[in-house]
Amino acid sequence: MNDNLNKRKPLAARALNSFRSHVAFIFLKTVFRKHVVKIILLTKYCFKIRMTQGKDFKHLRERAVKTLIERGVLRSPNVIKAMRNVPREEFLPESMREEAYIDTPLPIGYKQTISALHMVVIMAEQLELDVGQNVLEIGAGSGYHSAILAEIVGRDTGENRCHVYTIEIIPELAEYAQKNLKQLGYEDIVTVRLGDGTLGYPDFAPYDRILVTAAAPNVPNSLTEQLKVNGLLLIPVGDLYFGQELLKIKKISETKTSTSYLGGVRFVPLTGKHGWDV
Repeated sequence: MNDNLNKRKPLAARALNSFRSHVAFIFLKTVFRKHVVKIILLTKYCFKIRMTQGKDFKHLRERAVKTLIERGVLRSPNVIKAMRNVPREEFLPESMREEAYIDTPLPIGYKQTISALHMVVIMAEQLELDVGQNVLEIGAGSGYHSAILAEIVGRDTGENRCHVYTIEIIPELAEYAQKNLKQLGYEDIVTVRLGDGTLGYPDFAPYDRILVTAAAPNVPNSLTEQLKVNGLLLIPVGDLYFGQELLKIKKISETKTSTSYLGGVRFVPLTGKHGWDV
């Protein structure tokens, strides 16, 4: 009996050692795999930055503009000029710049996006922008759309000094937009404010044009109240993520408006007192 026990001990020890070796192997394999994944991701990121630095963004921008013209989306000379002048890549995170002139929404962080090129054009065209107008934008994002608006309404028109006011509810994005706009020389014509855009910005009302870049459940009264007579308000309205429509509202008098329905769209939700609680 004792002999049997003595025979079992080495066997048990060998089994235990084998088990320990197996566990150690799995541990080392897991650690190695994690480091390999990190190395691969870092390599891809560095490669993407190198590719981005080598891209001819001016050429890509011109090609995107020509495509939008050929599609019949981009028509007005002032909007065409703005789309050619504003570098979309400068309003994107470094990791996304390579995709700057793909006609699609792109993430800018904090569950927000920069609108697709064609949507930026459609909104600029429908606003019927002109030199010398004062514009209120709700949802600054990274500042790209603000720059497009600024290019169209112009900087200094003599007696009429135009301005773009843009309101952003997310502090980090308000700071990001302000930095981008300042870096490209728009700080003299675009003012970024942190706040609830659903309340508008009464300090400098009334506005010639109001643009909302996120979808609201309804049209906030505060925005129509801050619109000039004969002014235009462009706003996506509808369900939280689907069933949205772009509305073009003209203020006919202090008590009357008319609404045009421009078709289905899909925007991130507008948050704030008169927006979505998400």
